[in-house]
Amino acid sequence: MREPIIKGEPGVDPGEPRGRQEGRKIDPVDEKLRPQSLAEVIGQRSVAERLEIALSASRKRGEPLPHILFDGPPGLGKTTFATVLHNELGVELNMTSGPALSKNADVMPYLTNAVEGSILFIDEIHRLPATVEEFIYPVMEDFRVDIVLGEGMNARTINLPLKRFTIIGATTRSGMLSGPLRDRFHMHEHLEFYDVEDLSRIITINSVKLRTTITEDAAWELARRSRGTPRLANARLRWVRDFATARSDGQITLPVARDALAMQEVDEEGMDKQDRRYLETLIKVFRGGPTGAEALSATMNVAVDTLTDEVEPYLLRRHFIVRTPRGRRATVEAYRHLGMPEPMPEINLLDPQRRLFE
Repeated sequence: MREPIIKGEPGVDPGEPRGRQEGRKIDPVDEKLRPQSLAEVIGQRSVAERLEIALSASRKRGEPLPHILFDGPPGLGKTTFATVLHNELGVELNMTSGPALSKNADVMPYLTNAVEGSILFIDEIHRLPATVEEFIYPVMEDFRVDIVLGEGMNARTINLPLKRFTIIGATTRSGMLSGPLRDRFHMHEHLEFYDVEDLSRIITINSVKLRTTITEDAAWELARRSRGTPRLANARLRWVRDFATARSDGQITLPVARDALAMQEVDEEGMDKQDRRYLETLIKVFRGGPTGAEALSATMNVAVDTLTDEVEPYLLRRHFIVRTPRGRRATVEAYRHLGMPEPMPEINLLDPQRRLFE
């Protein structure tokens, strides 16, 4: 298998490190920790098995992979699967993102320079402008570009044939994709959060790649506090490795891991300082809610998008908060986790069956 090629923006110096994306170089350590083949992928086994079938069929027929859409929360491996697929096929990989393709001219170099069987990875594909989205419809269906020359009565359309290649889209908000764009992907794979056992295996394997040693119970502790997300698990591992090097003999043991995470203010549930501040604000200022995200944002002096996209998803998944028609409300689990007295049950004065003076 020949050495695969990764490209980023058109015009990028080919001599630069592989994995350049939108003028931002991918951390070489992160690149090193990524699996290089489907066999190395831990977790998401049902997704990996379906991709293995697609790969096998593509090789036997001598055709490009079908267009694939990956969706799921950040950090679960959407980009990793794209790089793994191009490694398996030994083809060229071009990487871009939806916000970078603001007009048709931005996407044209990726289409006209694509070689037979190559892969075009579009991150945050839900943020493609409508004009660009409609422009790539014939690309995905018939591998052609419709170019309009002239205006008015003198306008004419030229059909430019393209090489057959694969578009892989990644999104954290599949609900924002239009129906026509979603339907043009032949495979739609949803990535789930990882369990602690899989994350522990990932941490153990990556500790070897980082040339550090970690005990089994320390790996389990890091996995337990990583919110089911490999990207966060790798970030925790790199921090604990630095801590072990600076404050210990370099070996990551359970006490070292706990001390390192305590310094980072990560508690046993994997919550950081901002997560706890969110709950404390909701409980102390708004008496547990319900209250709106805008009110919480103004009180905490944090952007609304930060709360809804980064903080709330995990709190909702762990049942520390619930969303109601009137706003966010803290649950009993949130009070218990923070060590605060649980709220008194509300009394419905209009309930004829409730005896107020018993």
